[in-house]
Amino acid sequence: MSAPENKIPRRRFLKSTLATAGAAAIAPMVIPSSALGLDGAVAPSERVVVGGIGIGNRGTYDLSCFLEQPDVQFAAVCDIKEARRSAVKKIADDHHGNQNCDTYRDFRELLDRKDIDAVLIATGPNWHATAAMTAAKAGKDMYCEKPCTKNIAQSLILKDTMRRTGRVFQAGTQRRNLPHFAFACELARTGKLGKLKRVYAHPAGMQAMMSGWLPAEPEPDKEVVDWNMYLGPAAWRPFNAKLLDGFNFEKGGGLVGGGVLEWGSHCVDLCQWAVDDCPPPVVYDPPKDGQLVARYENGVELVFREDGWIPLGSCPVRFEGEDGWVEAGDSGKLVLSSPALLAGRTVEEIGGYPATFHVRDFLDCVKTRSKPKGNADAACNAHIACHAANIALSLDRQVKYDNETHTFIDDEQANRLRSEALREPWRL
Repeated sequence: MSAPENKIPRRRFLKSTLATAGAAAIAPMVIPSSALGLDGAVAPSERVVVGGIGIGNRGTYDLSCFLEQPDVQFAAVCDIKEARRSAVKKIADDHHGNQNCDTYRDFRELLDRKDIDAVLIATGPNWHATAAMTAAKAGKDMYCEKPCTKNIAQSLILKDTMRRTGRVFQAGTQRRNLPHFAFACELARTGKLGKLKRVYAHPAGMQAMMSGWLPAEPEPDKEVVDWNMYLGPAAWRPFNAKLLDGFNFEKGGGLVGGGVLEWGSHCVDLCQWAVDDCPPPVVYDPPKDGQLVARYENGVELVFREDGWIPLGSCPVRFEGEDGWVEAGDSGKLVLSSPALLAGRTVEEIGGYPATFHVRDFLDCVKTRSKPKGNADAACNAHIACHAANIALSLDRQVKYDNETHTFIDDEQANRLRSEALREPWRL
């Protein structure tokens, strides 16, 4: 019986298959140089795949620092604003020369992706801690803008979560990776100034107010602006466009306003580094004569002050010991009580507080699983100092903090400001 027309005889099939296999065996396989790490490209195995959460003005700058690094692949962005999602996607796609950056409105969908190694968290302060803890539990490392927490309780949970999950956390306190600030802190920390007496921080404003509640306005479609997601763990309030400035919304503990928690999370962080990242001060006095003074357990004073600074740029700090002092600011310059403190060293001057070096420190630690300069332990202590000073400022009286129990001593009113409830369904 003859074979059906669509059936290939066995002998012809074998002959054809062997011929195809032979051709494939001798045909060259073309592998892109980028996949091999040639021509200056970084091999895929060495790249850090990054996603962004809440990329506004500051986040766009941070993103530019990430994209400067040859081993970064920026793969996804999440933002509650459609316009920002589109803008960041264009930046990433133009940089990488493709259309591969995905966009999300809910950051949990971004965190579900197995290919993403790390996230840049640059939302408003209201979201920093909640997003960071959620990212850690999802197995992501993170670079998180500051202030990183809304209150003292969140600061402690942040530290414990990063230890428990083994994630690499870098607070956006980029001055820790600038040489002149590092040298100033080294002088204080290593006894070159003699016994340390005072460390000074510039708060750039000392006021503490409660979060705002403005008249209701028509709420946009959630694809344009997701108001419910914007509020996130914060107490609900009606939509008002003026509240969409995430930089000023819910800075911490329900206490907002400039100064102690904003610049403080930079300047106090440097002061904490100068005292070797020891536990935060235990006594906080209310402002007097333009200064707010806190005292460490060993007697060293942490002084917040607006005036009296040498003109060295924004975010100045000053460290005074029994044998000398040093002052530094964002100009990149140092002023020393004696040239002998340099001991023949040349300290590079880098002005303008760039984040590039801080981002590089983070990426290197992602690869080596080391602790970055702005790690969660350091951030916790610096933020507690800021929150406690803010509470003394708000209550306008002295408060005393116990570093063992992490409570204010015999002070129910101050202790109520240590934490706050999160709006459902958010948890830390």
